[in-house]
Formats: sequence, structure tokens, C-alpha cells
Amino acid sequence: MKILIVGGTGMLGSAIAKELSPRHEVIIASRKGDVVCDIASEESIKAMFAKVGEVDAVICTTGKVHFDDFSQMTAAKYQMGLNHKLMGQVNLVLLGAPFVKENGSFTLISGIIGLEYIKTGSCAAMVNRALEGFVKGVYKEMPKHIRINIVCPTIVSESMELYGALFEGFPSIPVSKVALAFAQSVEGSETGKIFPVI
Repeated sequence: MKILIVGGTGMLGSAIAKELSPRHEVIIASRKGDVVCDIASEESIKAMFAKVGEVDAVICTTGKVHFDDFSQMTAAKYQMGLNHKLMGQVNLVLLGAPFVKENGSFTLISGIIGLEYIKTGSCAAMVNRALEGFVKGVYKEMPKHIRINIVCPTIVSESMELYGALFEGFPSIPVSKVALAFAQSVEGSETGKIFPVI
């Protein structure tokens, strides 16, 4: 299969590429690199697909949200998460569907914040639950029998040094285990499924 990983230069994207590349042709897209994509920009998404062409699967591992105490949150801070992580991934599906082959797939990313809540995480919780609702709401309507799933991981062990203070009491998992969930989505037959990795 020809698989496009958007956010493929990050820790998770790199782990997914390592898992899938022995079996498939993997194309990496990111804000900087050979294939450029900023999911917050519809024009950037369109340009990416115009360059890459038809693919069997699209994976997204990226999406920004704002973390802050609710007392410090503003509409603009919430909007950043809505524009980037939520609508960025929705637009990947809207604009990318014509480029995904019959029986292909999309795999998006949400996160543990939404199942388990943390202080400063209201924007992430809102966006993650909305993304999961989008997948559940759209999978029966996808054209060309395209499958769509979403992976919901907890904090990865490799990020604990940077973000562990936000996730006190949460068990961490190796990033390679999260990569397996993406592989299961791409190489399997499920659609409309949330893959929790916790």
C-alpha cells in the first residue's frame, strides 16, 4: 500500500513509519520536509494531495490544542484547537477523500484527554471528543467504501520527561505500542472504530 503519514516527522509519526515501511510505501508529510502540510490550512492540504496523488491510506498524528487553566482560557485559545486539531483532521478527510483509493482508509488521532480529564485540558477534551464523534458520525457515509478510524492513546513513555507533570497518575506506554494501533487500523478491516491505547 501507499500510505501517507501527516505529522510523520514527529515521535509518533516516525514510530508508525518504522512499523509500516517494511511492508508498504510510506510518504511523510509535515510542516517542514519533502512533502509540506500544515493541517490548519486548507490550501496546504490541497497542495499536499496534488503533489502526492492517489494513496491507499492517510494517517494523521498531528494537531495542536491549548492547555491552560479555565480561568485563563479565551475563545481564541479554544479556537486554536478547533481550527488545528479538529478541523485540520476533518479537512484532511474532506479534501483527501477524492485521493484515497477504493477500500482505502483514514486513521485520525484523538487522545486520552476526553476519556480521562486533567486540569488545564478542557480544550483537548473538547476537541478529542468531537473528533471521535466525527468518526462515529461519518463512517457509514464515506465514499468508495473508504474506512475511517481514530486512535486514542494515553501519554507515551518517551514524552514523560516533558509532559509527565500534566499526567500524574496516568500509566504511560511505549510509542511503538501506539504505532501498532495505527497499523491495525490501516491493515485491518474495521471502520468507525475508536482504538484506545491505554
